[in-house]
Amino acid sequence: MEPTKFSRAAALLGIAALIACVPPARTRQRDGDLNQLRGASEEGDSAAQFTLANHYYRGLGVPQDSEKALSLYGKAADQGLAAAENRLGMVYERGAGLPQSYGRAMTMYRKAAVQGNALAQYNLGMLYETGKGGRLDYSQALDWFRKAAEQNEPDAEEEVGYFYQRGFLGARDYEKAREWYKRAAEHGCSNAQNQLGYMAQLGLGEEQDYVQALDWYYKAAAQGNPNAQENIGYLYQHGLGVDTDYAQAETWYYKAAGQGNSNAENQLGYMNQYGLGIPADLPQALAWYRTAADQGNKTAIENLKALSERLQSIDAELWKAASAMAQQAAEAQATRRVRIANLQRQIVELELDARLEDGLAEPVTVAAANPSTLGAMKLRKEADNYRAEAARLRAELAGLDVLAASTTPAQ
Repeated sequence: MEPTKFSRAAALLGIAALIACVPPARTRQRDGDLNQLRGASEEGDSAAQFTLANHYYRGLGVPQDSEKALSLYGKAADQGLAAAENRLGMVYERGAGLPQSYGRAMTMYRKAAVQGNALAQYNLGMLYETGKGGRLDYSQALDWFRKAAEQNEPDAEEEVGYFYQRGFLGARDYEKAREWYKRAAEHGCSNAQNQLGYMAQLGLGEEQDYVQALDWYYKAAAQGNPNAQENIGYLYQHGLGVDTDYAQAETWYYKAAGQGNSNAENQLGYMNQYGLGIPADLPQALAWYRTAADQGNKTAIENLKALSERLQSIDAELWKAASAMAQQAAEAQATRRVRIANLQRQIVELELDARLEDGLAEPVTVAAANPSTLGAMKLRKEADNYRAEAARLRAELAGLDVLAASTTPAQ
């Protein structure tokens, strides 16, 4: 007999009530894992303190609570856990929850770096390279980059290559630069892949080769590197190594512009101004120039000034309307750019934390006086959870970091 609408509804309500009364298995497992972390943390397990801090810091399975996170990081750091010392260094450097202090950041990075923490060694090198720690010292920077590179830290390998390319400590050495870039590229560093493309494009220490440049750019672009995306657009726009193709150029510029690459934004302004492969659109050109100019792009600032003066001389009303549209578009794009940058930062940090958790699974990385009770399997499971969250954020980012061609910057 076919059930009535009422009986079907009652059955569905009963099932719903049953489901509501029984927590999903995943939720029960997560709560159990968190309880285990809390217990081990209260017993003084530094690895558990660091791991639990990560949950509070990012709001993973618990309400986000920076105060609790920083307290737990501090407890782990007090026991000499390098991963926690490095995290506190990052917090001090950015002023994210603690007063910004490059000096304290350098102190925390150094504590972790002397223990052999590759990420801290890289971070310490960056402070010396940029002078943010109060002391610009290329020699110290390179020394720390090398230490991290010896542990196959990709970003550090790329920095060593960059030092040779730029000749910060002597004559430029393009051959050594390429060697380090290739090593970093093999370890998945998209910046190194982009730099190899750049060297091939300009013929730095080798025969100029646009085809090889494009190949490296594509490798980096596949990882979402905006500089590589912009470089591909440039090659297509100017027919270097490929036939001139404005449609391809525009597509790649939009990919890079979606991540806030100001050179790509400026190029889109140029293509709209002069109608390269698309109908000329001066208000749209103005909008892209302004978007890039707001980031300090000097070429865009000049282009914005020139186009603004031209529009003002042609028709004051047209200029006012176009200027208002451009400002609205630039503001909307700036908002998107902030959201994109936040997602990218979270993804990078989650992947770094995953590597740190993997490192904590090795007994030698935990303070000898306070071995972890969690076990390698549990720590590696935490690393997998971070990677899963990073993958989720990447999917969210995918809907934001690529603009559809022939749309306004505001969309």
